[in-house]
Amino acid sequence: QVQLVESGGGLVQPGGSLGLSCAVSIRTNNIYTMAWFRQAAGKERAFVAGIRWGGGSTYYADSVKGRFTISRDNANNMLYLQMNSLKSEDTAVYYCAARQGSVEVRTSPSFDFWGQGTQVTVSS
Repeated sequence: QVQLVESGGGLVQPGGSLGLSCAVSIRTNNIYTMAWFRQAAGKERAFVAGIRWGGGSTYYADSVKGRFTISRDNANNMLYLQMNSLKSEDTAVYYCAARQGSVEVRTSPSFDFWGQGTQVTVSS
């Protein structure tokens, strides 16, 4: 069983930075892929960034590549998303997600476990 709890959302001005955290409890030794998704008002949930929990390789949506960085701290079971050069279109609820297996996956139905979400608002 996996439990995920996000934190760190808030209001930030365009061009600013914000960091999100996700506390991860993993009760098995299965290999997991972790990811951040976001859902803006009136839109479908969209992939943002992913990371293989074991090896640490990362992959990103084109819309955030070069601005966002996903990372993890295996020792403390934490997942992070550092967001720089934020734009108004980054405004959304951000979700931490996990799935068994190490295949690079970008679709939300492929992820089995979800956090409750944290709101990020980019506005002046």
